[in-house]
Amino acid sequence: MIGHRGAPGYRPEHSRSSYELALAQGVDAVEPDVVVTRDGVLVVRHENEISGTTDVAQRREFADRRTTKTIDGVAWTGWFVEDFTWDELSTIRCRERLPDLRPDSAGYDDGEPVLRLRDVLDLVRERGGGRVGVVLEIKHATYFASLGWDVASLLVAELAAAGWTEGAPPLTVESFEQTVLTEVRERGLAAASVLLLDASGKPADLVARDGSAAPTFASFAEPEGLDRLVGAVDGISVHKRMLLASNALGHAGSSVVPALNRPRVVVDAHARGLSVFTWTCRPENAFLTRRFRTGGGRAAHGDWRAEWTLLRDAGVDGVFVDHPDLGVEVFRA
Repeated sequence: MIGHRGAPGYRPEHSRSSYELALAQGVDAVEPDVVVTRDGVLVVRHENEISGTTDVAQRREFADRRTTKTIDGVAWTGWFVEDFTWDELSTIRCRERLPDLRPDSAGYDDGEPVLRLRDVLDLVRERGGGRVGVVLEIKHATYFASLGWDVASLLVAELAAAGWTEGAPPLTVESFEQTVLTEVRERGLAAASVLLLDASGKPADLVARDGSAAPTFASFAEPEGLDRLVGAVDGISVHKRMLLASNALGHAGSSVVPALNRPRVVVDAHARGLSVFTWTCRPENAFLTRRFRTGGGRAAHGDWRAEWTLLRDAGVDGVFVDHPDLGVEVFRA
């Protein structure tokens, strides 16, 4: 069970208190997302655009940094980490990304600074006793490469400096882009590598290379796609919609292996020696498949136990959760 950006169901994501709470609630690992500052420091943010997760929009001294950029084919307007030095970013404070859904977490807004990856690594080593791991997601590697950054080299150097290159505590590196995972592996890092697969769309690195001919994420979940991943990565991490029925009735997988009653992608991946993770387990109605939503509005907790039980019984090797204490009830049962 992996604390997705810490415990963001209760504290602003990627804040120190979010990670501390996840560790206290018994996660096996935490998941920081990594992006790069103007001076090459690795910081943890969900996206390189930070107006939704920090107070930067209210900081007059940074008003002139607001701009529009195209990231992986999508236009974004806001403030971007690559336009700030670490010294500047260290003055910015974390905020709840989903205040309408998580008002209690929003009550902790503006109380904590943005963290570097090193801060998270040190915290996990200190509080995790060598047992709690890190599942590190590299964000927008192709985009940062276009700015001149060798993200793989930056990452391996930072992990070495933090003493995380020897295989203990447990370390996994994941990305939606296989290219950077290959580059990290080529640098000899002792870490598992996991390719993230969304329920729709195409990998940004392959679009940059192949244009419209780039394969879809979904194609990598097919037997032929999994064949190509054997020896290149250690596992895949799929959007939960790829394991739950497309009609949202809550049955385990629209393509199921009858003898096992498990989604075919899980069975096929395991047959090839690939692990399978899924994301993201969230209890709010807004995130549950339709069958498991209840009354009370988007922010209310629906029948999350029933949905998560389906994911547990699908035979996955790990799950990402926003509320680790709730995850313990299902995934440690």
